[in-house]
Order: sequence, then structure tokens, then C-alpha cells
Amino acid sequence: MENVSSTKPYLIRAVHEWCVDNGFTPHLLVAVDENTRVPMAYVKNGEIVLNINYSATKDLVIDNTAISFSARFSGASQNIYVPIGAVRGIFARENSQGMFFEAEPVADVYEQAGQSEVLVKPEAPKEIKKPSLTLVKKD
Repeated sequence: MENVSSTKPYLIRAVHEWCVDNGFTPHLLVAVDENTRVPMAYVKNGEIVLNINYSATKDLVIDNTAISFSARFSGASQNIYVPIGAVRGIFARENSQGMFFEAEPVADVYEQAGQSEVLVKPEAPKEIKKPSLTLVKKD
């Protein structure tokens, strides 16, 4: 059983369907690299959150290798392409329930997609620190 497909795209589709069935807004957390096509103006700390509700997207396709659709950003339509390996999570905006995934090495993602050659191997993503709040008192 060497060529068993990843469960990740199936889980993404299942959580997306669960969100839609329950009237929630599915959002995708994506680690941005040179293989993703997203509006860079909205990327923060190497990540972007995308609304993938049917009402916010056009031609949404979630297949076993990538998620693609077109959406409007500041009124301009843009084509979005996210390799499955770049997906860090899918969740409902209203209650944050969903599923989050471990980071995948880029070479593994290409091998799963049937592309064993990697022309340019990107650097490993830097560890992102979680934000913290500081209480500031006004006297």
C-alpha cells in the first residue's frame, strides 16, 4: 500500500460541507509560499485566511492536490490557488470549530501530487510566535 492517497483533502471537503450544512462560514488558514496564488496584500506573518463559502467564491474546486476558486478582494476578482499541503486548517468563522493540520514538507506535497522533481525548494517556514496581549493601564 505504497500509493495511498492523503486523507487531508477528504477531511477539508468534509469540514467544508459540515460548515455549509450548518449555516456556518468556512474559512481556510493557508501558509503562503511561492506555490500559492493569493492576494499578497492580505498576507500576514506568512499566512492568509480565506472565506471559502459558496457565496464568497466562484468555481470553487477542492480536489486531492489543490483548492482553486476566484473571489473578489477590494472589488477586484482574483484567481486563487492553494496546494493542499499549504492548508493549515479549515474552520467555521462563527465558532472556530474545524480541523487544523501539521505543516508538511514541500517535497512530500510534490510527491503526493505525482511530481517527484522540485526545481526550487523553498526555505523552511520560520516559526511564527503566537500573539500576546499586554494590559496597559491609563492613570
